[in-house]
Order: sequence, then structure tokens, then C-alpha cells
Amino acid sequence: MLASSSLDPLLSTLDHALRTVSGVAHASRPSPGAGLDTALTADERALSGALMRVNHVGEVCAQALYEAQALTARTDAVRQQMQRAAREEEDHLAWTADRLAALGARPSLLNPLWYAGAFAIGLAAGRAGDGWSLGFLVETERQVEDHLAGHLDRLPPGDAASRAVVAQMRADEAGHAQTAHEAGAHALPAPVRWLMRGAARVMTTTAHRL
Repeated sequence: MLASSSLDPLLSTLDHALRTVSGVAHASRPSPGAGLDTALTADERALSGALMRVNHVGEVCAQALYEAQALTARTDAVRQQMQRAAREEEDHLAWTADRLAALGARPSLLNPLWYAGAFAIGLAAGRAGDGWSLGFLVETERQVEDHLAGHLDRLPPGDAASRAVVAQMRADEAGHAQTAHEAGAHALPAPVRWLMRGAARVMTTTAHRL
């Protein structure tokens, strides 16, 4: 019984990873883009598909980060906060997957790699302590919020569905950052923030094509 119980977190983590990278995600909220599809040119559809693929990768990474940070949290309060955020981010994962399908675009071929890398980063952040883990969450969400604002500028004006999804995602990310800040997040050193931006730039550039 003890051996089985000790394996439960590992099995749960493995199951979560497999479901995420295989595209199994269930939204608890209806998609903001539901019923907003409009006609797009081939070029506009290709651009929207590439941008939503990047956003989908971001949500794959978010699931990995939160799963790892919840696993390594020192307190139940922080663990529950990570789990709540992960559930809301699963809405984003499902919404972006739906938009990819509607646009005739595919998810990133490198999703297993993105998940593994993000999970390792989440473990490192969590093991540094809850204050630093929350600080990492704040900085991640702020960078994602800026990234999504850039996508709202780039998405075709006629793609009302994708724009509605991205706008709601951006609002949710801001809420996650604020909640983590209020929970006692430590401010990350500038070099760490720069490194995070550099890693995100590599991911977004690659996912745009692959």
C-alpha cells in the first residue's frame, strides 16, 4: 500500500504529461471565439495558424511548469494556487487547439520537447522555494501577457475568433500574475528575467514554423 501511494504522484505527473502533449484537454469555460469565425484569405489563415501554434506551445509549457511547481511546492497554499492556475490554463490549451483545428493548422511537432524543458525549469523554480517559485510565475505571466499583446497586433483583423481567444488569455495571465504577487512572490534578478526572455524567444521563433 505504501509503495503504491508513493508512486501516485509520479503516475499522475506522467498521465498529465501524456494527455497534454497528445492534445487531450478539456475546457471548463466556453471558448471566447465560439461562433466568431469569419472568412480569411489563405495568407491570413496561414498567419493565424502560425501564431496560434505558438500560443498553443505556450500553453503546453504552462501545463508543464505548473505541474512541476505544484509537485515541488513547500506549502499546501502554493500547491493549490499552482493547481488552480493550471486548471485555468487548460482552458487556454483547449481553446488554442480548437483554433488550430479550425484554421487547418497543426500543433508544434516539438511539443514533447517543449513540455520536458518547461517541466525541468518548473522543478528548478519550485525547489528554490515558494517565494522564488511564485516570482517565476509572476515573471512568466508578465512576459506571456506582453507576448499575447504582440499577437493581438499581428493577428488578421478579420480573425475575430482567434483575437477573442488571445484577448481572454491575456486577461487571465494578468490575473495569475497579480494573484502570485499578492501571495508573496520574490522579484527575480534581472539576469534571470533576461534569460527567460531569451529562452522564450527561441521557443516562439521555432514554434512559428515547427
